[in-house]
Amino acid sequence: MLRSMYSGIAGMRNFQTKLDVIGNNIANVNTFGYKKGRTTFQDMVSQQIAGASAPGAGRGGVNPRQVGLGMQLASIDTIHTQGSLQNTNRELDLGISGNGYFQVQDGGTTYYTRAGNFYLDQNGAIVNSNGLFLQGVNGNITIPATAQSFSIGQDGVVRYISGEGANEGELVVADTIELAYFANPEGLTKEGTNLYQVSANSGPAQTATPGNNGTGVLVAGTLEMSNVDLSEEFTEMIVAQRGFQANTRIITTSDEILQELVNLKR
Repeated sequence: MLRSMYSGIAGMRNFQTKLDVIGNNIANVNTFGYKKGRTTFQDMVSQQIAGASAPGAGRGGVNPRQVGLGMQLASIDTIHTQGSLQNTNRELDLGISGNGYFQVQDGGTTYYTRAGNFYLDQNGAIVNSNGLFLQGVNGNITIPATAQSFSIGQDGVVRYISGEGANEGELVVADTIELAYFANPEGLTKEGTNLYQVSANSGPAQTATPGNNGTGVLVAGTLEMSNVDLSEEFTEMIVAQRGFQANTRIITTSDEILQELVNLKR
């Protein structure tokens, strides 16, 4: 069989993967804190037709002759660039202007997220939309139900005005939100529901309060939007579609050649 046919099959298969990644990016264009994916390719092994030869006294050198056997998936990258911050004016909507990640805990497991839409449960604990506890320096962050009001500063300090007891009317510090950062954030594993987890190549989570070690500051009343650029995604979709069509043409042409070879015997 012709090598070109198998090259075309490899191209079709991997352009389908590229379209899958593009489709997921477009589906999450309005997902808070979503980081887009990117697909890269690399060529496969090349078959050696003739090797290279060095130049001699009476003749120059000859380059190798190789035929490539198609392409393969090189990587599916997660691009952790900063998304724009959308103003919401809601106290528990928190955007990060920097490279840090919120830490949320489910039982004894810690996850990391850029989605800053948080809520209060009936016990006053700050949780995300799935009930995972936002972590501060001292663990779960709780605001008493009797508090008159509360605020979250750029430095992550959560304060509230006491509503009862001897401290009524006084400003009390509940805790300080702690952010995580990684040596290689692109190595984090996506766990769904806007969550990431440490992988073997991300490096361990290191923690700091907002504004330190490049984690960035918190911007209360905002949410980080997806970093998906629709114009870029639709352009890549066209490229992937044409690449897929070109590879199908390779298969069609190879099939026509094989048909001609079969027809040599009448």
